[in-house]
Amino acid sequence: MTSDELASMFDHTFLKAYATDQDFEKLCGEAKTIGAAMVAINSEPVKLCKKLLEGTNVHVGAAISFPLGQTAIEVKIAETKKAIEDGADEIDYVINVGKAKMHDWDYIEKEMKSIVSVCREHYVLSKVIFENCYLEKDEIKQLALIAKKVKPDYIKTSTGFGTGGALEEDVRLMKETVGDEVQVKAAGGIRDWKTCEAMIKAGATRIGTSSSLKILEEFEDDVISD
Repeated sequence: MTSDELASMFDHTFLKAYATDQDFEKLCGEAKTIGAAMVAINSEPVKLCKKLLEGTNVHVGAAISFPLGQTAIEVKIAETKKAIEDGADEIDYVINVGKAKMHDWDYIEKEMKSIVSVCREHYVLSKVIFENCYLEKDEIKQLALIAKKVKPDYIKTSTGFGTGGALEEDVRLMKETVGDEVQVKAAGGIRDWKTCEAMIKAGATRIGTSSSLKILEEFEDDVISD
């Protein structure tokens, strides 16, 4: 793997409540410089980031119902449509974790189908955030089985705002369950090359991180220099 190939796996992230236009300008500038796959932001600044990234291959990704997921399906659909209208190329939405804990799998499937269908209609990539820190392993597997049926583009470990982030064992479980039908994104707590490498080896093909530059620097020191 080269530095460019690694950078192209990054969803370069800034999802803080206090994010300003200056933060987004910095984020997009960094994403352009390294050749990231996407900038991961909340849905309101999509229009700004789309303009900042005009003429590049870096996608704009909108986080929907972030970070709690506790909004109605209709509200998530409306936010998704608005983000796409503003220029989002990818959608990362948070499932209703409470419904997953109640094992209301019909609700989870309906929600997933609803949002994924909107994304497909507009040729936008879809990612489903599980928030694994609140889930048992069998619940993670059941969510992955639903995703295997519905076929979003990605399933994702975490928001980064829960009680825990990505775990290698969860990435492996998710990938083993969906196989080649769906890709896996690892996010949350990935701040160094060692952790990033473990997620990739476990099956992740996208990495959500605010530490993209640090990870690349460590990768070049550890791998390229060798």
